[in-house]
Amino acid sequence: MKTSRRNFIAKSAITAAGITGGLNLFAGTSGKNLLRSAGEAVSAVKDPDSFKISIFSKHLQWLDYKEMAKAVADIGFDGVDLTVRPQGHVLPERVEEDLPKAVEAMEKAGKKVYMLTTAVINADDPVSEKILRTASSLGIRHYRTGYGYYDKKKSAEESISIVNAQLEKLARLNEKYSISGEYQNHSGDYGSGIYFGGPVWDLITALKRINSPFLGSQYDIYHATVEGANAWPVALDLISPYIRSMDIKDFYWSKKDGKWSSETVPLGEGAVDFKRYFGLVKQLNISCPISVHYEYPTGGAENGASKITMERDELLSVMKKDLATLKGYLTEAKLV
Repeated sequence: MKTSRRNFIAKSAITAAGITGGLNLFAGTSGKNLLRSAGEAVSAVKDPDSFKISIFSKHLQWLDYKEMAKAVADIGFDGVDLTVRPQGHVLPERVEEDLPKAVEAMEKAGKKVYMLTTAVINADDPVSEKILRTASSLGIRHYRTGYGYYDKKKSAEESISIVNAQLEKLARLNEKYSISGEYQNHSGDYGSGIYFGGPVWDLITALKRINSPFLGSQYDIYHATVEGANAWPVALDLISPYIRSMDIKDFYWSKKDGKWSSETVPLGEGAVDFKRYFGLVKQLNISCPISVHYEYPTGGAENGASKITMERDELLSVMKKDLATLKGYLTEAKLV
C-alpha cells in the first residue's frame, strides 16, 4: 500500500471511530502532529463504512422518510445517500428540523444515512455550515460537495484558481466539524461551464495541494469513463489516495440529432468495465462506502420526481436487479 494512502485511510479511520470529534480543539502545528501520530498508530484500522451500499435518495423522493426507509430495507440496501439540497429530500434551510427525522426513520428500519448529497461549495454560506454541523452531530461522516466550473468568460487557469480557493476554505470548515467533504468528478458542460473535476487530473491536483483528510473524492467511474475512455485507469491510480466514497452507474453512447451523448443504462449493460474497475479498486486498496444511482428511465424516479408513473413493486424490482449485479462484481473482486 502506498504510504500516502495508508496515512489517508488512517486519518479516515480515526474520524470513523470518533477520535477526531474535537479535532478543532487541536489548533496549529501541534494538533497536526498529533493527528499524524494517531493516524500512524491506527493505520491498520478499516473504516466501518467501507463497501456499505446506499441508494441515492434522489430516486426515492416520491416517498416520505418513513416510506423511504421501508423501501431501502425492502430493496436490500445498507442505507441511503440522502439529498440535502434544493428540491432534495431535506431542504437546506430546514436541515436542523428535518435531517434528524430522516435519520430516525432510517434507524427504525435498521438502516443508516451513510452520506449526504449537497450543494455545499461556499464555506462562507451560513446554511452550508448549518448542514455540516447538523450532519456531524448525527454521526454522518461523508457528504458530497457542490460543484465548481470552468467559467466560459475566464481562462482555465483563472477558473482552477477560483475553485481551488473554494475547496481550501471548505476543507477547513469540514475539519471544524470532523466531516469528510467529497467532490464528484462529473463529465460534461452544465451550461455555465464545463465541470471542474471532469478531467479528474484537475481534482487530483487540488486534493494533493490541499492535502486534508477532510476533503476527498467521490469517484464516479461512469463519468471517468466518459471523459477518459482508455486513460481512466491512470487517473484512478493517481486519485486513489483521496477516494472517500464512490458512485456507481452505467452508460452507453447514443447518437441523437447528429450528436453523441452518454445515456444511462442498468448496471452491466453499458460501456463501464466494472470487472476491471473493481479489480483495480482491490489492487489500489480503495475502501469506502458506495452510492448506487438509477438515472435511466424509471417512471420519473430517475429525475427525482415527487410522483412516479411506475408501480412501486416494479420499480423496487428494477432497483434490486442493479444491486444484485453490483454485489456480484464486488464478490468477484473479493472486496466483500
